[in-house]
Amino acid sequence: MSLTQVYLGLGSNVEREKHLLAGLEALSGFLQEMRCSAVFESQPVGIKSGPFFNLVVSAKTDFPLVELSRRLKLIEADNGRYAQDRKGLPLDIDVLFFGDLVGNFDGLTLPRAEILKNAFVLWPLSLIAPDKVHPGVGKTLAQIWAEAQIEQVLAPAAFEWRGESLTPLEMLAG
Repeated sequence: MSLTQVYLGLGSNVEREKHLLAGLEALSGFLQEMRCSAVFESQPVGIKSGPFFNLVVSAKTDFPLVELSRRLKLIEADNGRYAQDRKGLPLDIDVLFFGDLVGNFDGLTLPRAEILKNAFVLWPLSLIAPDKVHPGVGKTLAQIWAEAQIEQVLAPAAFEWRGESLTPLEMLAG
């Protein structure tokens, strides 16, 4: 079976490190060639809450989109995303790109619209896949980020997974 390149956006505003680490561990159990972007702290968009931690994961999967999406929902559920008494957003995992798919697939629109709207998606995505061309725009993610005029407060955040710093020190020093 062939592998599909996927990009996932992860975010949390409740026990941020705990839930992002749990999400990364769960993803590493079935994704291949997984790489993580730097982690960013961002102010909430569209909701009232504390700040978020966000990052993008690049990986390969042999699952079809429907199965990948189902597994992401299970990881979110394991982290309290759908609990009735939840406060904030413990863990959100969105499929940003799935191979070269463009369109609506079982309720998922790809590429995800938030890529072009939210700095907390576009900046880490442009770092992990600078040369990937967005099919709807016809420009690379690095070009789109360089030209973006998104009014959002965003800052690199120190974050470690498996003993490695995901956010480069030079980004934190700035």
